Amino acid sequence: MDPKHIRNFSIIAHIDHGKSTLADCLLSYTGSLSDREKKAQFLDNMELERERGITIKAQTVRLMYNADDGITYQINLIDTPGHVDFSYEVSRSLAACEGAILVVDAAQGVEAQTLANVYLALENSLEIVPVLNKIDLPSADPDGVKKQIEDAIGLDASDAILASAKEMIGIKDILEAIVKKVPPPSADRGLPLRALIFDSWFDAYQGVVVLCRLVDGRITKGDRIKFMSGHSDYEVLKLGVFAPFPQELETLEAGEVGFIICGIKDIREVKVGDTVTTYHKAAVEPLPGFRRIKPMVFSGIFPVVSADFENLKDALGKLILNDSSLSFETEKSAALGFGFRVGFLGLLHMEIVQERLEREFGLNLITTAPTVVYRIYTFDEKMMEMENPANMPDPTKILKMEEPFVKVTVHTPPEYIGAILKLCEDKRGLQQKMDYITDRKVIIEYKLPLNEMVMDFYDRLKSITKGYASMEYELTDWQESDLVKLDVLINGEPVDALSLIVHRSKSVTRGRALVEKMRELIPRQQYQVAIQAAIGSKIVARETLGALRKDVTAKCYGGDISRKRKLLERQKEGKKRMKQIGTVDVPQEAFLAILKVED
Repeated sequence: MDPKHIRNFSIIAHIDHGKSTLADCLLSYTGSLSDREKKAQFLDNMELERERGITIKAQTVRLMYNADDGITYQINLIDTPGHVDFSYEVSRSLAACEGAILVVDAAQGVEAQTLANVYLALENSLEIVPVLNKIDLPSADPDGVKKQIEDAIGLDASDAILASAKEMIGIKDILEAIVKKVPPPSADRGLPLRALIFDSWFDAYQGVVVLCRLVDGRITKGDRIKFMSGHSDYEVLKLGVFAPFPQELETLEAGEVGFIICGIKDIREVKVGDTVTTYHKAAVEPLPGFRRIKPMVFSGIFPVVSADFENLKDALGKLILNDSSLSFETEKSAALGFGFRVGFLGLLHMEIVQERLEREFGLNLITTAPTVVYRIYTFDEKMMEMENPANMPDPTKILKMEEPFVKVTVHTPPEYIGAILKLCEDKRGLQQKMDYITDRKVIIEYKLPLNEMVMDFYDRLKSITKGYASMEYELTDWQESDLVKLDVLINGEPVDALSLIVHRSKSVTRGRALVEKMRELIPRQQYQVAIQAAIGSKIVARETLGALRKDVTAKCYGGDISRKRKLLERQKEGKKRMKQIGTVDVPQEAFLAILKVED
């Protein structure tokens, strides 16, 4: 097809503003799905996505649309996630587009992720088409929301399309706006092949499936291709598009989006952001890839059965292919054995990855509480980055420690301002600004330490605002802080997987709350168990878990008291011996209890 008649666009929005439902409507309106094939949130094909009602992975689909001008256009839609933890998925998808539909809920207005995703689209120089969704709701206020878009984003919303994906209102207007406003791709089919990989996944039968946007040239079945960051070459066995089901083609040309299968078995050969070119007559310059994203939250993931270590390694390798914002390295814990230190973009990302590992790969896992990266400067002028509290050097060698700070933007109704300010102050936050966008919406900006945010900030924000607040955060800088390592000792033995870094001002209260929580979670033993929180050699809190006592004197009724005493003494000796050689099993909930500890 002539590149003039191709349109590549994304749908961007805050979580739950109706992206996936709108994508369903576009599929339905263009006749891509028959009535028999239709199902709600069609592009959310992962079981986890359907269960949680959120989009996790970006999906692509080719639609053919007969426009009012009599021309049939090829429209490539890329549906993206809305949650802050998956903004990397959004940035990858936007790099493959020329335009974006900005969906804003006509009742809720501009939310935190609306702004974040718009800025991502503007960074990629995309044409933005504003759409006000859910206009059928009684509480919809299209005029007020248009004003919000103009005030908060600075985007002209006078001709924003009024739509309701649920009622199929305004779908034709959206398709016409895509054809008229989104520019066609600049594609030179005479140049050597250059295609940008923006997603990939592992198929057990076909090997690695590569999803790419062709920028220059063309690719035909049977061609030999190579990835510009590697050295190997491969034969193209299959290529095609999702329309919305996989449809094989003989050729893909510049401007189009499609998949390539070469039977690649080694998942490390394919990197998202890499450029595909032909082996003969290869392109010289690769396309600009993606910013390498740095994980912000780290957690230890260990198999419950140590024999599953290799399976966990393979599973993480396959997930990285599909989610390049993930990183991992081997870690050994005295309490949990061998596992991996895994880097995530946030807590939801961590939860989703753990759930995918357990469901898709059938693994049984223990996850430790999340931590962030700290910078440690020693007296001999060395700087080291520490992701795991267990690796903290001797405090006498540390000159200073720095922790990462984030800028948190919270959108909220005005009645919750007091509770949000108190929460941010409790988390050692510094207020930056507070703006009243409308009489029903306030934007609060705070600077917070990231380690306070990963604990339970998002959960508490949602509960104190009854779910009405939305937030977005970005890393700003590193600042020196008075930080200490808090260890948890069970029967005098430190459990390295329970260690955490806290600010000195909060160390005693955090330690006390933590040992109280541990006392509830650790099962009682035949002997007394001491649970302690310590900073260095100083014990700051202690709880004692009482022993389970078997009544050994039950069979003695009446008679001499010395016989009962003898039995009790023998029991006491046995418990002492047991305590010396016994180990206390710490359940999975205890490792995550650190998250739930209220200050």
